[in-house]
Amino acid sequence: MSNQVQEFNEYRAKMNDVILSKQNKVINRLFNLDTNTYAEGALPVKTKEMLGLVASMVLRCDDCIKYHLGKCHTEGITTDEMYEIFAVANIVGGTIVIPHTRRAAEYWEELQNQ
Repeated sequence: MSNQVQEFNEYRAKMNDVILSKQNKVINRLFNLDTNTYAEGALPVKTKEMLGLVASMVLRCDDCIKYHLGKCHTEGITTDEMYEIFAVANIVGGTIVIPHTRRAAEYWEELQNQ
């Protein structure tokens, strides 16, 4: 696993543990809702992760982008599919999404090289 991918995953897990350990009812329910949203349902997990990635790119959340890139990688999305996802995000979000696409492409390359 690349350093960037490993560092992101370790930090995310560590801080999620800290946040959830505080037992704030609203935050815990929000985390649970997020988990359930991306579970298999009428839409397959793969589709939901692609939707999550586009939304994250349009909203310009680099942590969310990395998270969904990892999930898309796990779901077997190909590089050709990924670049179509990037295209949709850039059309919807406009040119302000391009810097996030650069970082997403870099992270995707790292995921592919694991």
